[in-house]
Amino acid sequence: MKNTLLGVIDATSYYDSLGDLLLHRSLAALPIAGRYRLVDFVLSNMVNSDIGSVAIFPKYQYRSLMDHLGSGKNWDLNRKRDGLFFFPVPGLERNDETIGSFNHFAHHIDYFTRSTQEYALISNCYTVCNISYRPVLERHAQIGCDITEIRHGGSSLHMYLVKKSLLVDLIKSRHQTGYTCMNDVVEDMESGLKVCGYEHQGFVERIDSIDKYFETSMNLLELDQWRELFKKDLPIYTKVKDEPPTRYTSEAGVKHSIIANGCFIKGHVDHSMIFRAVKVGEGTTIKNSIIMQKSQIGCDCVLENVILDKDVKIEDGVRLVGDPEQPIVVRKGMVQGALMNS
Repeated sequence: MKNTLLGVIDATSYYDSLGDLLLHRSLAALPIAGRYRLVDFVLSNMVNSDIGSVAIFPKYQYRSLMDHLGSGKNWDLNRKRDGLFFFPVPGLERNDETIGSFNHFAHHIDYFTRSTQEYALISNCYTVCNISYRPVLERHAQIGCDITEIRHGGSSLHMYLVKKSLLVDLIKSRHQTGYTCMNDVVEDMESGLKVCGYEHQGFVERIDSIDKYFETSMNLLELDQWRELFKKDLPIYTKVKDEPPTRYTSEAGVKHSIIANGCFIKGHVDHSMIFRAVKVGEGTTIKNSIIMQKSQIGCDCVLENVILDKDVKIEDGVRLVGDPEQPIVVRKGMVQGALMNS
């Protein structure tokens, strides 16, 4: 089955409910779980399934996504043949539910017609899960499906396996059939195609709002949830950064938290996600919060139910206490001072 599947990642999705975290990045590049980006999960799933050619279709604010993925080296996709491809799509309209737009694919139809793989696996960029596509392909071929839709709990994960020749036909005939994307084909009971469902068991979360992002991050602090997502035999890869280990002073205290490399912790951290190169000042307490990379938190601060985006600076004595159902979000690069907070 090796080199049988072609990977296609739709990175055009946008959700207004994530707006504060998507001002400077695409949804696919949203940091999560201490050191990863959302795209790492579907991309790692593809690589672990022996997919050696992956096309990413981004739409806007994708500079950070390209910087993160680079040549694909960390996923073993920096190859002379096949590998990682970026195909930006035109248009400014924001869409959230249309996964695998045939209009987008049509702009780069040569990629599909020239590839040697027999099947294509089309996926969104915002589903956090760990899945091997090999048994999906085996079942698809065994029972003679035209399209297999991967589901969880009976609901679509917006991941589709289809024969590449059929996908090319669907793209080219879109104006005649009226099909705009894979979901249109799957939902049409009169399409004449055999559509199968494949039920995936295991950890699955769809990141489509700040509430869901916060809830998923807090759930991943539970060991059983973490182990269900991060499996030794199916590793999740990400961009490697050579930072030193995190330093802790004798006054520091950390409980039930994930602390990435390169941090300097002087205060107390409880049930929180701390990304790379974060500094936490003396006398500061952080609880039920997400602190993204390179943020600096001063002394004697209280942060609870808070999401700090990248490069945020919190000055001494600041108190930010949000609600678990509606966490406070501080945008990238912002400075929060005690006077501003009073």
